Amino acid sequence: MSALQMIPETSSHTLSVMQEHLDRGRSQEFLSCQLGGVSYGIPLRCVQEIRSYEAPTQIANAPAWVKGIVDLRGVIVPIVDLRMSFGLPQVNYDALTVTVVLHLRERVIGVVVDSVSDVLALSGPQIKPAPSFSQALDAGYIAGIGTPDAEDTQRMLILLDIKRLLGGAAMGLLPAEMLALN
Repeated sequence: MSALQMIPETSSHTLSVMQEHLDRGRSQEFLSCQLGGVSYGIPLRCVQEIRSYEAPTQIANAPAWVKGIVDLRGVIVPIVDLRMSFGLPQVNYDALTVTVVLHLRERVIGVVVDSVSDVLALSGPQIKPAPSFSQALDAGYIAGIGTPDAEDTQRMLILLDIKRLLGGAAMGLLPAEMLALN
């Protein structure tokens, strides 16, 4: 059984919690995925599995970014297109399009991304604080910025607080009490 198939119970951490772990000498692992040419990092401990994209069953009156639901071995899983939820133009799904199945405490949610590339272990100096934005831009789902290669400062990975992203006011896919738990 691969590490991506059985990940223990998960919760997203803010940068301060990530930094606390990093200060103790432990690196954090992130699944690197792409959306619209930008690299994002999803905490590996949240990833249950990676599946090739299959068209879900549509749900009437659902927002455009909720693609529908799939039956994953007896569990009904909502499928969210992160590209659309980020306001990026819609694209045709191809052979590289994947669904990353996340396990967030009691909830299982699938997120569609353009592609996944690798798993990166980031340590303290490789994680920078998230930039500050005005209240007009809700970027609270950004936990930090990863710079995986010391010699390549151009490669950046936007580290997602996936629980906060999926449970935020715009999506509301997680109950409020789950957001309070870390």
